[in-house]
Amino acid sequence: MKTKQVTIAWLFIFLLCAPTAHAQILKKLKKRAEEAAKETVLQKVEEKAAEETGRIMDTILDADKKIKKKKKKKRKSATKNGQDPMDEDETPQGDTLDSELTIYSKFDFVPGNKQVFFDEFSSDYVGDFPSKWNTNGSGEVVGTSSGTEKWLEMKPGYGTYYIPKLPELPEAFTIEFDLMATGLDNKTASTTVLKIILSDDTGFKLGNYAYAQISFCQYAAVGLWVRNSSKEINNQVKADIREALLNRPHISVAVNKQRLRLWVNQQKVVDIPSLLPPISRSYGLKFELNNFKAGKEQLFITNLKLAEGGQDLRSKLIAEGRVSTNAILFKSGSATLQPKSMGIIRQISQVLKQESDLNLNIVGHTDADGNDAKNLALSKQRAEAVKNTLVSIYGIDSARLDTEGKGETEPVADNSTTEGKAQNRRVEFIKV
Repeated sequence: MKTKQVTIAWLFIFLLCAPTAHAQILKKLKKRAEEAAKETVLQKVEEKAAEETGRIMDTILDADKKIKKKKKKKRKSATKNGQDPMDEDETPQGDTLDSELTIYSKFDFVPGNKQVFFDEFSSDYVGDFPSKWNTNGSGEVVGTSSGTEKWLEMKPGYGTYYIPKLPELPEAFTIEFDLMATGLDNKTASTTVLKIILSDDTGFKLGNYAYAQISFCQYAAVGLWVRNSSKEINNQVKADIREALLNRPHISVAVNKQRLRLWVNQQKVVDIPSLLPPISRSYGLKFELNNFKAGKEQLFITNLKLAEGGQDLRSKLIAEGRVSTNAILFKSGSATLQPKSMGIIRQISQVLKQESDLNLNIVGHTDADGNDAKNLALSKQRAEAVKNTLVSIYGIDSARLDTEGKGETEPVADNSTTEGKAQNRRVEFIKV
């Protein structure tokens, strides 16, 4: 009888507790279902963001390819009609390019004359972190379906640095790179920024530093913020660079001891005589991005180039009778000048205007990629493109300028490396 009473008591307790236990089980199941649904949604968002980023990158980077296809059709049509179509694709005579070159005609940035670092990620696999860089966060090399370019995608984070592995830098040097931002809109915060940091610490600490901070904000013209470790300089430099940041800007930096100048495309926005603190050893370069929204706003970098010194072409040309530069750049495989080359050409025009008796031979050189005969023809066309720019934009008498192409026959560096090829693609100006 006693055992039966105990059993009935336990059964009564179970029946009382069952609803609570059942509710707890249902609650746990609901929580797990919500977590699973959340993970699924996040995964879909990431996949959609990646898909959209790829689409945007392909649209931007494949534009040149579509233009070339269109011009190719025109050349075929011209050939059928007995015309010579060569100049249509190879010379910088189009209205769009002429207007770009004119905009850059007052661009006064002059790259250093001795290249010490160059990376376009051509030797890195898509999906890997680039071999010439270091980070304490995450990033990867990305490409497009056309395969024309590669970029380093810098992942959002705080205190995450992206550091190119550089040799010791001199007192005077220049930095150049291209940026591409996707997902920017009127909700992009003023604190969505990229810091370009120069520091005596080459690792993941700030050390003695100076930086220029670019804001990607679109609802207001925030511009840049400049600061150094002594806090003597901590100031906003207002500039409306919003449109430039939407259209793959080229960033140029010139450092001479403590002085730092920075250009966004052709616009000089920073020129501070004593921004960098005096240090006893070489500066290191690092990039840091903050407040980019994961899955929405993304930032990519490519074509990072550092060069020693800042060329004074005027005095060198007059004193030595010749100068050579690999800072005059063309679109790949063509003689179409890139607008960022105008700083060098502008200096040459100033020499010619100051020295009325000076005549020049412009000599083009290529790297060893491709067919020898085509490289020879291309080098000649590139020299002609520089001459045409001096004549049409800066008003130099064409009779004072000769042109010549040497192709790949006179290399100054190893054609098996990215850096060597970049040095071999050059233009010489020789006094005659």
